[in-house]
Amino acid sequence: MKKNIVCFIAFFMAAMFFAVGAGAADTIVVIKDPRLDILSQKQSLINKRTSALTSNGKVKGFRIQITSTNSRDQAFNVKALVLSKFPDQKVYTTYQAPLFKVRVGDFIKREEAEKYRKLMLSIFPTGLYVVEDVVEAILEDIDQ
Repeated sequence: MKKNIVCFIAFFMAAMFFAVGAGAADTIVVIKDPRLDILSQKQSLINKRTSALTSNGKVKGFRIQITSTNSRDQAFNVKALVLSKFPDQKVYTTYQAPLFKVRVGDFIKREEAEKYRKLMLSIFPTGLYVVEDVVEAILEDIDQ
């Protein structure tokens, strides 16, 4: 009986050593389904879009802040001046107590906002800042 157990253990150990040695020389071929590449691209696009959205689904972007003042009249005068000089951009006036802020544009990338800020420096030589804001944009703009 003891002899059978010893033989069994010896046989088991020999089989294990053989299996380890034989497995090292083998190769594994993985055949990938081409649909995985399509799925990966779609997930990448979803991640890109999601990173550009706020928690309530609005688009994160940049605007150019022209002024921040206590005077409502001054804020609306600046807004009128900007609309007359730059009719291609939207102008936003917001009130965050105690200040009225005038901001221009809906830019997805900071670089775009910086280029436009340089154009505006001829009219407003000081006080122009690119600030993060929630902008009006569609998801196709983010993909570019």
